[in-house]
Amino acid sequence: MILDSITPLLLTYNEAPNLVRTLAPLAWAREIMVVDSGSTDETVALARSFPNVRLVVRPFDNHTAQWNFGLDQCRTDWVLSLDADYVLPPAFPGELRSLTTDETVSAYFSRFRYCILGRPLRGTLYPPRAVLFRRDRCRYVPDGHTQMLHIKGQTAFLETRIDHDDRKPLSHWLWAQDRYARLEAAKLAAAAVEGLSLPDKLRRQRILAPLIVFVYTLLVKGLIWDGWAGWYYVFQRTLAEIILSLRLLEATLQKDARP
Repeated sequence: MILDSITPLLLTYNEAPNLVRTLAPLAWAREIMVVDSGSTDETVALARSFPNVRLVVRPFDNHTAQWNFGLDQCRTDWVLSLDADYVLPPAFPGELRSLTTDETVSAYFSRFRYCILGRPLRGTLYPPRAVLFRRDRCRYVPDGHTQMLHIKGQTAFLETRIDHDDRKPLSHWLWAQDRYARLEAAKLAAAAVEGLSLPDKLRRQRILAPLIVFVYTLLVKGLIWDGWAGWYYVFQRTLAEIILSLRLLEATLQKDARP
């Protein structure tokens, strides 16, 4: 059975508001690999309360190294890579059971349903992600503030969407966004323009991206119809772009500053 050949892998750091909702739907897994970065809340105790969790604490240096360390700890052919705020719906294990072991497929991508405090949104900017993959054909590489999975071989898509439902406080989100913006600004500043995607080219302009994201999420994605949860997401994504623009502007102004 393919489920016996899959190890869910999670990275954690102070994920107590999310972790139980993420781990509970993984009861089918023989072992869940959790790599913690030294949490100071109840994360470690909550993880150890699940009998199928194997937890290792590793001091954090960067996301790429942390994910690859986690891959090295897994003992199955397949890895299910999950953020600690992903919640698998009941249909997900059934789809995994139905997968054929096609040797040409190295990774499966999943799409997401974004939630704000449990309220699902009709649209999101959150991209599909390779979540299920063969451990011997995939490795993480750096990509700005995050990491990207380098895949050797063909890919396919899973049908069942995963819920992204982060319940950590807004203060944590604000702290994380500034941290991400610093790394993303450095990536954009160092990259050749011709090698950038259209969204990153717009971000390099410093002015347009926040305006476009506000209009696109509110009207094109239809979040204006999702009530206050929709507005919350629109403001979050717009503010994230504003913070990145501020970091890009700061770098420009520092370079041009007089002694």
